[in-house]
Amino acid sequence: MDFPFRVPSAVPLFLAPMAGVSEAPFRRLCRRFGADVVVSEFLSSEGLRRGSERSFRMASFDAVERPIGIQIFGAEPAAMAEAAALVTEVFAPEYVDINFGCPVKKVVKRNGGSGCLKDLDLVQRIIRAVVAATPLPVTVKIRSGWDESLRDPVGIARRCEDAGARMLTLHARTRTQMFAGSAQWDEIAAVTAALGIPVVGNGDVNTAADVGRMREQTGCAGVMIARGAFGNPWIFRDARALLDGRPVPPPPTAEERFQVALEHARLALALEGDTPKAVLEFRKHLGWYARGLPGAAALRERLHRVATLAEVERIFSDYLAGGAVLVPA
Repeated sequence: MDFPFRVPSAVPLFLAPMAGVSEAPFRRLCRRFGADVVVSEFLSSEGLRRGSERSFRMASFDAVERPIGIQIFGAEPAAMAEAAALVTEVFAPEYVDINFGCPVKKVVKRNGGSGCLKDLDLVQRIIRAVVAATPLPVTVKIRSGWDESLRDPVGIARRCEDAGARMLTLHARTRTQMFAGSAQWDEIAAVTAALGIPVVGNGDVNTAADVGRMREQTGCAGVMIARGAFGNPWIFRDARALLDGRPVPPPPTAEERFQVALEHARLALALEGDTPKAVLEFRKHLGWYARGLPGAAALRERLHRVATLAEVERIFSDYLAGGAVLVPA
């Protein structure tokens, strides 16, 4: 079945919307490495409609990031409609995505994100209000339910489709599971079979092989990669090769990892300013890029103490030269 916006691949790969991770620099890197579609960090409808400078900055994107969706969340249909209309007019993404999946307490305590899944009538009112407010395709991201007693991914998905959603992404866990346990891929298969709109699978996609297995086991129209992309934009390159029947490239060397980490850091600091605060916020990415390398724990300890980009460059240089990576006493 066709996606409601143009995608460059028959089975597109999506970079998930993740707070503090799916920022413009990382979106650009992932697009370059093979992500077919990227999505903004999830944005508060209230922040957008009130003209929050931070919300507008988070919604901004460069043309190289297209196709892109802007994801909004909230529990008031009128506010969500206003935010969708604003996003459409000011930013003109390929689509507007509604977040019914975020499990974070500060979001769900106001019934946003997956908190909406406790009231499916509200879910439908929000979707209908947003659809009426924008000419862009409206899509949704859901979980399988609020908890085990309300776990009904097919029922939730059908109500989203009936309300006007034109694509649905399922993270096959409940809200109360957070990120624990295993994503139930059989639920993705069931939703794919039940709906007449494209279904994108999400959950426990940590390697290129996982992408292939999810596609084969569920028949989903596309695959969304979240935590598997942390410090690893190469996952999109490798997954695309696998889906296209080409040899999967060898894993990146330490030098290649560091080159991309520095490129990512420079992009981030160019946007946020080369300040200690910006470097501090970027430290998590540095730790992720170090995962799997010999001496990774000690390397991460040093990277998590940096205050300048010059320090990062020196630590990487020392590592590649075979110098000590142990934390100074």
